[in-house]
Amino acid sequence: QVELGYILAMNIAPDANPYELEFSEYQKGRKQFWDQVNRSSSHSWGAYYQKKLALIYQNIVPTDCKVLELGCRSGALLHSLKPSLGMGVDFSEEALAKARKLYPHLQFLHADAHQLNLGDHIFDYIVISDLVNDLWDVQTVLDSIRPYCHAETRIVFNFFSHAWNLPLRAARALGLATPNLPQNWLTHHDMNNLLEISQYESLRQWREVIAPINIPLISNFCNRYLAKIWPFELLDITNFIIARPVDMQEKKNPSVSVIIAARNESGHIAELFDRVPQMGSGTEIIFVEGNSTDDTYQMIASEIAKRPHCNCKLLKQTGKGKGNAVRNGFDAATGDILMILDADITVPPEDLTRCYNILVSGLGEFVNGVRLVYPMQDEAMRFLNLLGNKFFSWAFSWLIGQPIRDTLCGTKVLWKTDYERIAHNRKYFGDFDPFGDFDLLFGAARLNLKIVEVPIRYRARRYGETNISRWSHGWLLLKMVAFAANRIKFT
Repeated sequence: QVELGYILAMNIAPDANPYELEFSEYQKGRKQFWDQVNRSSSHSWGAYYQKKLALIYQNIVPTDCKVLELGCRSGALLHSLKPSLGMGVDFSEEALAKARKLYPHLQFLHADAHQLNLGDHIFDYIVISDLVNDLWDVQTVLDSIRPYCHAETRIVFNFFSHAWNLPLRAARALGLATPNLPQNWLTHHDMNNLLEISQYESLRQWREVIAPINIPLISNFCNRYLAKIWPFELLDITNFIIARPVDMQEKKNPSVSVIIAARNESGHIAELFDRVPQMGSGTEIIFVEGNSTDDTYQMIASEIAKRPHCNCKLLKQTGKGKGNAVRNGFDAATGDILMILDADITVPPEDLTRCYNILVSGLGEFVNGVRLVYPMQDEAMRFLNLLGNKFFSWAFSWLIGQPIRDTLCGTKVLWKTDYERIAHNRKYFGDFDPFGDFDLLFGAARLNLKIVEVPIRYRARRYGETNISRWSHGWLLLKMVAFAANRIKFT
């Protein structure tokens, strides 16, 4: 029989219906169980697993963010993320007593995840680690955290794989793992369905940790490499999902800056001025001329002089490579949205409007053009270049866990605020991308942005020759992929 005091503490009326009583009894049993676990001074072999989880979360959640963790226990994971505001929620007072003593700089709240009341707090990241399999109603918890999200909030889950059901039972029976009550054992599919009906969108999902106990040398090798490679990844103990709330975007009419890096493109300049569309509350065009051997710079200056009412800028590139030119343009841009357009007009400027609509509607946060969907004009892309693009698209999709069909398309669109965050984190990947494409895509993936691809019809250039060197630049791209694999996949 359910105790009256506990019913009142759970905000359940004494005359509650059978469903409410069943829920309160379930939660009472869980609370008593975890209080007992947290009172215990014994240590299981799970300490290695928890440390591994902390490292994984540190690669997902940037420092100095506002972070909420549900089911925080002693607060060790939340502390490891170094948040600017860290709040942990748990229904075990025993756990929270330890957390407050260990981490007095963090906030800890005694509450049930199904019934949150966090005031006016809004968080950048919400961490739900090894909790969903223990919840009475996952959808209720997803609904309960929505008031504490903004449009860019990321919710990060990890939960045990069903493949580890029997091994974990055996480990707990032997005292090698923390004991537990019967679990939900949700799959990726189950969680994606729950997210969808709760108005969230899954951005990325993967598996981690093939060896949850510490075997010197062997465990670290297995978890760093084998756990990321098929078919070994099927044996990983924990599933990860990163999601975002949908339908939370504010109605905006943002301004736009179109950055055009131009080197030896004199024959395209006048047409670019005529074809770049006006978007949002205003569109500025920023030309960055890069060490041309023809009269590209003079042609741009002449066309600007003919259009005194056009919002245009002309810059001289400070270094070498398209990536440097684009960064020069981004630094000078005043628009809310930044767009890259190739000066050779192989991508129709009119397609920028589609990219603008995707960002403003909230359907995506980073737009990448795709040249490999529609048939190309003859000679638009050489055969070996096409093969190279397909290879790098496959490699990049595998690295970041999001499908990317065309990594090297020059058309890329993003919010200026997101670019500033990418630039701030650029040191994580290094500063050696002469094209700028990988720099932006890796940065967007690092920030867990929603990447959307827009198919375009790729045209052959009508003036000049390509500035891409097939072999030397291809070798450089291979080295960049290898470096990124070490920083993203095999951390």
